[in-house]
Amino acid sequence: MRKLLIAIASMGALMGASLPAVAQDALMLSGILTQGGHAEGTVPPGSTVEYDGKDVTVGDDGVFIIGFHRDEPNDTVLNVTLPDGTKKAYPLQVDARNYDIQRIDGLPQDKVEPPPEVMARIAADATAARAARNRNSPETWYKTGWIWPVQGKITGVFGSQRILNGAPKQPHYGFDIAAKEGTEIVAPADGMVSLVHPDMYFSGATLMIDHGRGLASTFLHLKSIAVEEGQFVKKGDVIGTVGSTGRSTGPHLDWRVNWFEKRLDASLFAGPMPGPSYTPD
Repeated sequence: MRKLLIAIASMGALMGASLPAVAQDALMLSGILTQGGHAEGTVPPGSTVEYDGKDVTVGDDGVFIIGFHRDEPNDTVLNVTLPDGTKKAYPLQVDARNYDIQRIDGLPQDKVEPPPEVMARIAADATAARAARNRNSPETWYKTGWIWPVQGKITGVFGSQRILNGAPKQPHYGFDIAAKEGTEIVAPADGMVSLVHPDMYFSGATLMIDHGRGLASTFLHLKSIAVEEGQFVKKGDVIGTVGSTGRSTGPHLDWRVNWFEKRLDASLFAGPMPGPSYTPD
């Protein structure tokens, strides 16, 4: 994966070369420009930033963060309006990735092809999760750094195409981490609890944490939840326990990270897991 640290004073593709000191009208961007990746940028204070049709929160210090979806196109553009009204467009070259295909059998068939009578419940679950993902807190709680919320064997990875009971389904957007039922789960970074749901149809007991600026963690299939909506948690605080609720074949945590509706690779925040390891493509 291509790591990026660049300063740009005029329009141009972000190709990974480092340039000298930043001019007043420059963009600074650092991160990993790949599908599922993310980048933090700096613009002159008072500037506005737009990416993929979305106004991006920019702090008083000019700092902002953006994320790249699993299927982000290669040729995207970051638009910056400087304090004097000058508009600049910065093309971003986002690397494509190859994803695994994962086949999972033995699931209850009604969790793969839900009956009509549960469709309203599924829609309500999706609406609640979407509202939590789209919170746009101005805080930068994510800057505390990241850890894995639980340690164990990784049994499912970001981006893999899922074939469930022989039927192709949506890609997997998280990391499945197998662990003993009841194992404590901790907050991977500081944040505000934005959703607590005791029993979603697919994900069972579900928890979400808002890490600020559109970054959110989701924790699925929990046995228990130890926090409440609106509660502030610090990195390392216990937030729940591993379970096998919802659509699951055994105890594990499915941990996901989003930038609003864009699905991100959690391992690019937390780094290699201590013990069992996973290296992204």
